[in-house]
Amino acid sequence: MSELHKFLFEGLPVRGMLVRLTDAWQEVLRRRSADAPYEAPIRQLLGEMAAAGVLMQSNIKFDGALILQIFGDGPVKLAVAEVQPNLGFRTTAKVVGELPSTDSGHLPLEVMVNVGGEGRCAITLDPKDRLPGRQPYQGVVSLHDEHKQPLQQLSAVLEHYMRQSEQLDTKLILAANDDMAAGLLIQRLPMEGIGNLAGQGAEDDDIMLNESYNRIAHLAATLTREELLTLDADTIMRRLFWEENLVRFEPMEGANGPHFQCTCSRERVASMLRNLGRDEVESILTEQAQIDVGCDFCGEHYGFDAVDASELFTDDKDLVPGTSRLQ
Repeated sequence: MSELHKFLFEGLPVRGMLVRLTDAWQEVLRRRSADAPYEAPIRQLLGEMAAAGVLMQSNIKFDGALILQIFGDGPVKLAVAEVQPNLGFRTTAKVVGELPSTDSGHLPLEVMVNVGGEGRCAITLDPKDRLPGRQPYQGVVSLHDEHKQPLQQLSAVLEHYMRQSEQLDTKLILAANDDMAAGLLIQRLPMEGIGNLAGQGAEDDDIMLNESYNRIAHLAATLTREELLTLDADTIMRRLFWEENLVRFEPMEGANGPHFQCTCSRERVASMLRNLGRDEVESILTEQAQIDVGCDFCGEHYGFDAVDASELFTDDKDLVPGTSRLQ
């Protein structure tokens, strides 16, 4: 069962989260395999993005969708992970070129996305009840560090994003295979005012904060990809932080935890077709007997024949009594 664990380091300005996506991630891959399965490096990237997206959404508690995107000029033009406030997530990727062969199933971002150096990472926060005309918040960073060197791992890109956009030191460990997508997040918290109450100065505050965070981030960095994918949450916590005083919260799992969720529907597809206009829809039906629209996220297909299309553009007043128009 997929699960999310939150914890604090007692008396220290550091918090952490651990996510393990099992059945939810396998459902994503199962749906994709029915259509055109992704190659192993893309599956790994999307799994890491899903785990990272769940961690970030849970971290900020945003009432709306968090959308993590990696895009560039490599074979992978776009990779997306979207996470809702209830931790329902979905992923997709647009691939237009061939990936180099790899025995490990892993390729660096520079090879998949950032071939010409034009890759970007974007995090979009789209409010649930966004008012008309209001634009979602979006932060964008390149796939290079402060020294213009390419970042080869998604975790490094997101750590760079948090430093640049949120001014928060963050350590992120990510891993994914066909059975699980997992992530560990360690983040430093501000300590404003604490030092004064303790009779310390601002400089002492900074030293204490840095030492505490750096020690715990170093411990987290020792976690290997294999350990993250094979060990249970209790074992990971015990191995990494056995000398620390952890305050652990009730795990989020089942209906309250991370789960696969796609927001596509026949009604949304109908609205899209209606926006195309009657002439365009009828033109498509002239070329083919039915309009078939597939969801890039979940693989669901929605079919509309001539009768369905006619109903899309029928006014409610013209409907037969007792019937309703497809929304």
